[in-house]
Amino acid sequence: MAEQDQLALTFEAERPRLRTIAGRMLGSLHEADDVVQETWMRLSRADLSDIANLPGWLTTVSSRICLDQLRARNARQHDSLDASVSPAAEIEAPDDPEAETALNDAVGSALMVLLERLSPTERVAFVLHDSFGLPFEEIAPIVGRTPATTRQLASRARRKVSGAEPIASTDPDDLVLIDAFLSASRNGDMVALLSVLAPEVVLVADAVAASFGVEPRVAGNERVANFFNGRAAAAFLARIDGGYGAIWMVHGEPRVVFEFSIEGGSIRRIDLVASPDRLATFDYELLLNRPA
Repeated sequence: MAEQDQLALTFEAERPRLRTIAGRMLGSLHEADDVVQETWMRLSRADLSDIANLPGWLTTVSSRICLDQLRARNARQHDSLDASVSPAAEIEAPDDPEAETALNDAVGSALMVLLERLSPTERVAFVLHDSFGLPFEEIAPIVGRTPATTRQLASRARRKVSGAEPIASTDPDDLVLIDAFLSASRNGDMVALLSVLAPEVVLVADAVAASFGVEPRVAGNERVANFFNGRAAAAFLARIDGGYGAIWMVHGEPRVVFEFSIEGGSIRRIDLVASPDRLATFDYELLLNRPA
């Protein structure tokens, strides 16, 4: 049998597993089929002498393709701030009843909606580890992080899925509110600051942020407004893990991430995250608005 024919047979044996992995990552079996086909094309062009573990190589390649697609999807969603389609509506229902059953058994429709709200790297790490049992040492090169950081990505995704950790807002109105908060802070406008902060707003700083001189917990809109008054000169509006927030940058590197909890048109909680281990897990993109 020709080498290419044997390779094709070996790949066909792996196809169902690759399709399942891609289907769970992307929430669409049609997209999963495209991923599998692209994986085959890359395999057919690869130097087989460099592949020591073919199933592992196929998992890595298909997962990286999925990660690229998730990032592209994420960018498209945020490029249109007035998009009216909810994440739940974007999940494509597979037309293969057997495959649909397998996909639903694996994650469930409600969980799939939550997966849509994770950042791309969180989703890939979570699915590969929690659904397929891949060790973090193997997942790390796929998401471009260290094994320790990849473990944190999966852990944070798990907390978000369970509801133990809030998922960043993707509401365009919240983006406007955060921008107004940063502008008011930058300009020392107490009236504007108080207008965007809920009366019971809480500022919570992690241990590293507290070492910069921030109180671990500040409660009440006047105290929080006083803290931020004139202090956001180096803060950038940012897209963080698919949602909206801000980042304090020093020499082009993130030093503190601002996570906002918003409800009823007011900021109710601000978390300052400065731990290097946590900062390494964030997917972020600075937005066009820059500090003055």
